[in-house]
Amino acid sequence: MTDDSPGNPRTRQVTRLADPRALRAMAHPTRLSLIAVLRREGPLTATQAGDLINESSASCSFHLRQLAKYGLVEEAGGGKGRERPWRATTMFTSWPDVADTPETAAASGLLNTVIAERWFESLTRWLEAKPGEPAEWQHAAHFGDTMLYLTSGELIGLAEEIQAMMDRYLDRLENPELRPPGARRVTFLHLAFPGDISGAPDAGKPGEAGR
Repeated sequence: MTDDSPGNPRTRQVTRLADPRALRAMAHPTRLSLIAVLRREGPLTATQAGDLINESSASCSFHLRQLAKYGLVEEAGGGKGRERPWRATTMFTSWPDVADTPETAAASGLLNTVIAERWFESLTRWLEAKPGEPAEWQHAAHFGDTMLYLTSGELIGLAEEIQAMMDRYLDRLENPELRPPGARRVTFLHLAFPGDISGAPDAGKPGEAGR
């Protein structure tokens, strides 16, 4: 992905993972937390990162070195030992939607599951905190689902439209001066998949009856 916008080009770059070893390396709660906090607050030393995510500096130092093996973080220069600052190499990570080997499918499935669990934990924290939040933020936060009938191509197109709308705000990630007064860090989860919450058979799936 190339960057033709103002601001830090890292904002629009993506680390693309296809190696099952890299996918498995990333599928660890502490490592996912480290990547997230470095993207948000970095560069940070292992000690500083540990203070933010409630992990020891020794643990963070170990996990940072593992992430560095696969190009997910890198040393930012300066410092020594656990006081060396680290930074995330990009603001986003992607991996194949369709795995080309059983090993890659298993590794990406593990990573997807770990991330989905973290999304649920984050959502639960918000729901618990929501009553104490300002009314405008309680109203602004989205919570719901919509059932649609789409072709795979239409679903891809819908995702691209949503991504294009979000892209307008990407430069604010690393350029605080672009954030308007009152702006807060927001997690925007975009999920779409065949089926619905009823658990009933999918009429559109080959081999399954329905209307």
